Amino acid sequence: MPVESVDILSLSNKIIMPDKRVLGIEGTAWNFSAAVFDEDLVCLHSSPYVPPHGGIHPQEAAQHHAGVAAEVIGQVLEEAGTDIDGVAFSIGPGLGPSLRTAATAARSLALKFGVPLIGVNHCVAHVEIGRWYTKFADPIVLYASGANTQVLGFLNGRYRIFGETLDIGLGNALDKFARSHDLPHPGGPIIEEMAKKGSYIPLPYTVKGMDLAFSGLMSAAKDATTRGASMEDVCFSYQETAFAMCVEVTERALAHTGKDEVILVGGVGANSRLQEMLHIMCEERGAKFMAPPRVYMGDNGAMIAYTGKVMLEAGSTISIADSVVNPGYRSDQVEVTWRQDAGKLFAPGQSETAERGAEASVDLTGTDVVKTRLSKGYRAPELDRHIILERTRAEARCISAARRGGVPVPVIRDVTDHAIVMEKLDGDVLKYVINEAYAYEAGVTVGRLHHTGIVHGDLTTSNMIETAGRVYLLDFGLAQMTDEIEPRGVDLHVLFQTLESTTSSPALLKDAFCTGYRSVFSGADAVIAREAEIELRGRYL
Repeated sequence: MPVESVDILSLSNKIIMPDKRVLGIEGTAWNFSAAVFDEDLVCLHSSPYVPPHGGIHPQEAAQHHAGVAAEVIGQVLEEAGTDIDGVAFSIGPGLGPSLRTAATAARSLALKFGVPLIGVNHCVAHVEIGRWYTKFADPIVLYASGANTQVLGFLNGRYRIFGETLDIGLGNALDKFARSHDLPHPGGPIIEEMAKKGSYIPLPYTVKGMDLAFSGLMSAAKDATTRGASMEDVCFSYQETAFAMCVEVTERALAHTGKDEVILVGGVGANSRLQEMLHIMCEERGAKFMAPPRVYMGDNGAMIAYTGKVMLEAGSTISIADSVVNPGYRSDQVEVTWRQDAGKLFAPGQSETAERGAEASVDLTGTDVVKTRLSKGYRAPELDRHIILERTRAEARCISAARRGGVPVPVIRDVTDHAIVMEKLDGDVLKYVINEAYAYEAGVTVGRLHHTGIVHGDLTTSNMIETAGRVYLLDFGLAQMTDEIEPRGVDLHVLFQTLESTTSSPALLKDAFCTGYRSVFSGADAVIAREAEIELRGRYL
């Protein structure tokens, strides 16, 4: 397998830092890569595993890594020298056999050179190399790779997950579709090329608050080709739909937090259309968007070396005995010791005249509220029109049904294809004032909603208003009428993720919510248990 090297002269976006020099080793899945970082990237060499057919075979990938490790690391040390202050490696998440191979190499080198060992979370490394390159201080991050798809933001010492895939990662979804049509691995670049010649056909669009699901979309794309649709049209529509879902949840995190920077990282992030869509979304919102160069997008040793460097400078090292790999290591489990800021959150208060959420503008100047769904420049026009019409209708229908069921919601005055006129509520948006008492009342309101046979679909504290001791629900655009336990569990999961990512005491708030929820809804325990099961799905897949 040939070893790839990178000319770093064109990649530099230098931030002067202490002169610790760290060797980083990446071996999470398909790529074995090593790099050295000090003030900047010194050198980077990689050897990717290319499966002869199908997807990645863990044992074969590990054998490949073992076979090329000496050559790749040797090239890096020959170029950079052996004067290093630490050895960093990807400790997880990833494929167990691949992780163990890289870890063994890292331990040996740390012992050989007598330097500290640093275990780096692979997902966080993607984020940190993006922050280093873009110089963005506190961004919302869309991390899109083979096994992971997450929307992250920083708060109080950890990267919080606002939303993520509930089934498979975006890259894996693209790869599985490609394999079903005998296209080579990885499938993303081939789909991207075919999509340039295609036109839109309808495919399922599955967004659940700030969470996503790609399995249904992938299956529908396969079925479309079976029914005779051209590969070009299916690839175009598959890509447009999946990427629009990702951009939508990223915008929802932006709207909820009030942050104004977005970074795209991960291997799928190299796709030019996904970058274009995020750029358009940010431009429409007045936010800034950047993505690092392609060499930093896929799995690479540079991101491990850089993150290892800042961890070493913060004193975050591990012993050989503690360096056991963790294939399910989540980004929100990492204690981020190297960042001194707390992470910015939304400023208290709201405009007296207008609000802008992820999907709509809200005019507050009259005696009633006028909510107008906005066309999104990043979405294919046919998809955009469909979403606006369907969500406006769903919102009006579900709000009316909820009110009949005794749920605190605004009164609807009028409805058009893209706008709803409704009662103006005087009160505070819950995200600005959340406490245990309000969390309890939110639980009562949601319990009544679920008892009525409605799930909200976007249950965040941005969509709740406290007034006169009651919590009212807003924004039913993703709502549906159902008695099924799964969507009810997803409802709670979306809310609990919001509490985890934006509050300092999420456990107390969740407990208060559940108490209120149980007080009015007999099926509460089953739904709460299902939410816990759903949470476990957001692991490395």
